[in-house]
Amino acid sequence: MFSLFRKSKVEIIQQATVIDSANCWTGAGPFQIPVDSSGLLIRYGYELISHTSKYLGPYGSVATITNGMNCQNCHLEAGTKPWGNNFGAVASQYPKLRARSGKLESIEMRVNDCLQRSLNGQSIDSTSKEMRSIVAYIKWLGKEVPKGQKPKGSGIEDLPFLSRATDPMKGHQLYISNCAKCHGINGDGQIGLDHTSFLYPPLWGNQSYNDAAGIFRISRFAGFIKNNMPNPVNYHHPVISNETAWDIAAFVNSQPRPHKDQSRDWPNISKKPLDCPIGPYADSISEKQHKFGPFTFSSQTIKK
Repeated sequence: MFSLFRKSKVEIIQQATVIDSANCWTGAGPFQIPVDSSGLLIRYGYELISHTSKYLGPYGSVATITNGMNCQNCHLEAGTKPWGNNFGAVASQYPKLRARSGKLESIEMRVNDCLQRSLNGQSIDSTSKEMRSIVAYIKWLGKEVPKGQKPKGSGIEDLPFLSRATDPMKGHQLYISNCAKCHGINGDGQIGLDHTSFLYPPLWGNQSYNDAAGIFRISRFAGFIKNNMPNPVNYHHPVISNETAWDIAAFVNSQPRPHKDQSRDWPNISKKPLDCPIGPYADSISEKQHKFGPFTFSSQTIKK
């Protein structure tokens, strides 16, 4: 009878895993933004992240320099969602030496990088009100993260590699059953009620992210899918398996999208991530295998 109250070793491990996985960084919400002069800049930054197209999109009230997507289409819930490509570690880790540019990058440089790649647009002046507001918001979100640290749940989770190559054809069927309802059979997304921005962003085509975006690496996209899709799924209760996430990512990133010149990326080619989809490389592995795997040719872990 006593054994009925004794937890098995498996149960103890499972409980510990649940407790550990719950300890993730979560960003503050808009109602916690200070109601003072500093809060005005922060709130405008929140607005720009949440409704980028309204201000900077094809019909933007400030400028017309992006593709119509919003920053929070990739940085979910305005950059606050655990494992939702959030901003948890941005303020604590920047300025940062990035291998992709080979430069010490400021937050402003990183924001402009996203504008040019994920939003397939143009950079904005680093001294503009818009940039100052975005940076103020990002710094406010990360104000309690110690300098140099990266809290658990920030960014995108690294999924284990598959033992096989990812399968875009299989991913196509999985996309239809899991993603097409929101993003469309043709991946063109859904325009919101304001008719100026996307409620569900396009995943390929002229208004989607270009082939220089970080999410174009399937390791990044697979990790994003696993813990967030179909929206509003979260990492506590994922409904898509790791394998399914990898194959969907492979399908989506095999579809046509805008091209951006990347000839200046990765000046030290040996630091290029193993799943970088566009060559040249420091090894003799094909571009196709670098893009779709299998990634058994290296023991290297995914580099951000």
